Amino acid sequence: MAVEVKVLLVDDNATIAGMLGRAVHSPVAEVTILTDAADALLHVVDDAPDLVVADFRMAGMDGRQLVQKLKARPQTARIPVVLLASKADISEKLRGSLQDAVEDFIEKPFFLRDASSRIKRIVDRIALEKMAKQAPASDGVLRGTLEQMNVIDLLQSLELGRKTCLLTLTSSGEQSQLYFSEGQIVDAISGSLRGDAAAIKGIAWTQGDFQIDFAKESGESTTTLSTQALLMEGLRLLDEANRDSETAPSDESANPESAAVSSSVPEQAGGEDNILET
Repeated sequence: MAVEVKVLLVDDNATIAGMLGRAVHSPVAEVTILTDAADALLHVVDDAPDLVVADFRMAGMDGRQLVQKLKARPQTARIPVVLLASKADISEKLRGSLQDAVEDFIEKPFFLRDASSRIKRIVDRIALEKMAKQAPASDGVLRGTLEQMNVIDLLQSLELGRKTCLLTLTSSGEQSQLYFSEGQIVDAISGSLRGDAAAIKGIAWTQGDFQIDFAKESGESTTTLSTQALLMEGLRLLDEANRDSETAPSDESANPESAAVSSSVPEQAGGEDNILET
């Protein structure tokens, strides 16, 4: 089931807007970038997005004024908003007056990886909500592929939304069933495994399908770790496995010419760790 979340990013610093927009963009998220809040307001009225991410300090109409105008209109009042602002602005000017109107405050300066991760969690939650509305009325079960939304995003979205459901993952003929209660994995079954080990097994899967049934819940409790702890443990084991495979002897080590060709491929720059400040 194809789901697209429309994100409107508003920042009068075009460089930062572009970097953050590229980091947030995904198969699920379509990002539109504008550098003027007044233009953004017109855009929202004309083509309402699913999420607005705006800088607080902008020339002309600032982020707070944009939020106030959005919340004053019945047609746009329910659009979630994320504000980017300094720690001082958040604590002294924004948190009290806009606490209930803003989905999240992201403190500047920020690491690009951290900011985009927080925004993506909201995007994934919105995607799940849209999928729920599109689910066939006959069974109310959400279905999709792990290319659309990966296991990590699924787990974080279900936890953030405090969902109670059965998440079934299927990959290469294997199946993993994760039962959630209020966003926490309480029971997991994967082949002969049960509990924490079964929950961790499917985290590394990148190919396959998922199914979410909100009518199903488990009467048993077999896991001992929280959803976040299970996710971190799964990622740790995956990282260890990747390091082992990188250090294991290969045919390239016996073939110097092949190894030289492989090592000549340049590594990608890790731009996601840049600190952004306006």
